[in-house]
Amino acid sequence: MPNLEHPAYPAATLLQLESLVPCRESQVSLLLSIFGERHHFSFPSIFIYGHTSSGKTYVMQTLLSTLQLPHVFVNCVECFTSRLLLEEILTQLQSCSPETEKTSQVHCDTFNDFVRLFKQAVATQELQDQTLYIVLDRAEQLREMEANILPAFLRLQELTDRNVTVILLSEIVWELFRPNTGCFEPFALYFPDYSIGHLQKILSQNHPPEYSADFYSAYINILLGVFYNVCRDLKELQHLAALNFSKYCEPVARGEANERDSRKLWKNIEPHLKKAMQTVYLREISSSQWEHLQRDDEELGQLKGLSAHTHVELPYYSKFLLIAAYLASYNPVRTDKRFFLKHHGKIRKTNFMKKHEKTSNHLLGPKPFPLDRLLAILYSIVDNRVAPTANIFSQITSLVTLQLLSTVGHNDQLDGPRYKCTVSLDFIRAVAR
Repeated sequence: MPNLEHPAYPAATLLQLESLVPCRESQVSLLLSIFGERHHFSFPSIFIYGHTSSGKTYVMQTLLSTLQLPHVFVNCVECFTSRLLLEEILTQLQSCSPETEKTSQVHCDTFNDFVRLFKQAVATQELQDQTLYIVLDRAEQLREMEANILPAFLRLQELTDRNVTVILLSEIVWELFRPNTGCFEPFALYFPDYSIGHLQKILSQNHPPEYSADFYSAYINILLGVFYNVCRDLKELQHLAALNFSKYCEPVARGEANERDSRKLWKNIEPHLKKAMQTVYLREISSSQWEHLQRDDEELGQLKGLSAHTHVELPYYSKFLLIAAYLASYNPVRTDKRFFLKHHGKIRKTNFMKKHEKTSNHLLGPKPFPLDRLLAILYSIVDNRVAPTANIFSQITSLVTLQLLSTVGHNDQLDGPRYKCTVSLDFIRAVAR
């Protein structure tokens, strides 16, 4: 008995759609209710939001393609200006109807021109008889465009007097979209994060044909047990599952274990999953390089974590800035004079210092530090004199963008910015080499 039911679509099509969008049946069922039948006027605008990798884009693409509904799908990051966005919509609209004369390039400078050209494009009989859907992915980029773009898209059905529905896909809530002057309120639909049971079900569908479904499901269960607390991203988990499955199968392929020897399989895969934990979200090397590293068993004693491959991509002074930031985060302020001055004099170790040095600062986590302390440590560890130029400050900003440093507090604070170093000791050792 299918979970999706709608009188306007065949049961076989709905069953196929249900198999393509697992764990999103309730959202798809609600969307089908809002869409209605093909010739019905749907809601003028729909706002779909949720965290990254919660299935928003995939569900909309699969839903519109499987039901063969006329639609235009635009990524607002690629079309980063209003002119590019409007022209891309009109260009894709030409392919929706074979009767429309196709031109090499559509020119559209203003939204008034877009409304006029849009009416001409949907004047064909095919598009007049059914709802046209315009899907704007990464819709938060609309806030960077002209002030009239977002309100106009929300009322596009009214402005064009055509059967059209605009669907906005975003990772942020609607309250961060709403203009101060007010606008038409879209229908909001939330896509929650996948639970661990949902991820288990989705990832287990990709099992290789040469192994049983139960064997691959047990592997996914082990993978989620390791990575679920630090990573909920479905795409990242799919990548990790494909990357490490060959290592999980090695004892079975060599005949040392069967598919039910979970203990032997776990002992074989455990060190490799721990090493892969260092690379979640980073993509520091390619999949082929990672597999090559796994085959180099005789070199496992060396430090060949993936973090050792990234420091070569950093500019020269960015390496020293990162090392200085790590020292500032994990060394107390009172030790700077002892570590970084050549003639600091004799420093007496007090009972206070001995008491607090028993606890490792690595267990306490990184401490925030001001910009002037970072630069002072930088000048002391670099051999030649470094001038505080705009190049140095821009590299600090780049390290924050790469999430190797993080800012603490607000950007507009008067006493200067404060930072934390977010990299691990192994990473900084690799950079220091």
